[in-house]
Amino acid sequence: MGQTVNRPAVTPMLTTSEVAVVLNVHINTVRRWSNQGTLKSYQLGPRGDRRFRREDIDAFLAGHRHPDNGASGSEEQGE
Repeated sequence: MGQTVNRPAVTPMLTTSEVAVVLNVHINTVRRWSNQGTLKSYQLGPRGDRRFRREDIDAFLAGHRHPDNGASGSEEQGE
């Protein structure tokens, strides 16, 4: 009789190309940011293919929003 082992759910990881689409940048930019440590990545297999967790990409986006995105600027124009 087999035992049931509780394992955490495996979340799919994104490829470099998929991250480039999400971030709307060139694939080489994703590679550069990964090399610099700006984007957290995981290298898999003998070829060193990069994979990215969606949570890491979301955290990157949260910390790197352009000042014009979502900011109305009303606090400066209220004078």
